[in-house]
Amino acid sequence: MAMLTVPHMAFAFGILGNIVSFLVYLSPLPTFYRIYKRKSTEGFQSIPYSVALFSAMLLLYYAFLKTDNQIMLITINSVGTCIEATYLLVYMIYAPRTAKIYTAKLLLLFNTGVYGAIVLSTFFLSKGHRRAKIVGWVCAAFSLCVFAAPLSIMRLVIRTKSVEYMPFPLSFFLTICAVMWFFYGLLIRDFYIAFPNILGFAFGIAQMILYTIYKNAKKGVLAEFKLQELPNGLVFPTLKKAENTDTNPNDQPEDTAMTEGGARDKAVEPSGELKV
Repeated sequence: MAMLTVPHMAFAFGILGNIVSFLVYLSPLPTFYRIYKRKSTEGFQSIPYSVALFSAMLLLYYAFLKTDNQIMLITINSVGTCIEATYLLVYMIYAPRTAKIYTAKLLLLFNTGVYGAIVLSTFFLSKGHRRAKIVGWVCAAFSLCVFAAPLSIMRLVIRTKSVEYMPFPLSFFLTICAVMWFFYGLLIRDFYIAFPNILGFAFGIAQMILYTIYKNAKKGVLAEFKLQELPNGLVFPTLKKAENTDTNPNDQPEDTAMTEGGARDKAVEPSGELKV
């Protein structure tokens, strides 16, 4: 009977981490199918997908600098880079002009400028193992910031006593994802991968506890908000009309109603759908 060795366990956790991460990367597909069908971004922001693309590119760079145990990181972050780039391409096609300009600036300054600065500075100012160590610290710091982002949606849940914008399945799979990558990093002794996922696991557990507490509570009246999320758990509550800047002010949509003062107010459609 073959013994289960550390490399075998690391390989198993790496495969499971790739599978779960891939499924989480695909979670925004309904959103982009909706954008494609309606030919409009409907107020969605590009920031979450830009951040997800940056994270995948940064981890991919780190994986190529590693001298061993890099294949699992290369596979999932290569796929993640392609998926996020596709999302942003679709977004740029159907977004209004102001949103396109904003997204172009974001990609130029953040995904090209900041990422390029990290690559060039580490390439010319460090060598070998030292370079991989510096990039590993940068990846860990960025991952910690991303994992801390759900604090905003947790605060929203506590304030409204509603889990309408924090579905249990998403919190559960993000927690499982953090567990897989924590054990993978621990087994291969890569603490730049393992350490940030401790925080990811802790926040995932906290979200599921909040869900258990408030799942039967009365839903808060927050229909004007949308929820956008990253594959690694970054969540953005955004205003529904954030990007409707190209609308003609003289147009009178069907879902407007006259107030007592004579002004027209946009009726907000309540929705229990998770928009990611």
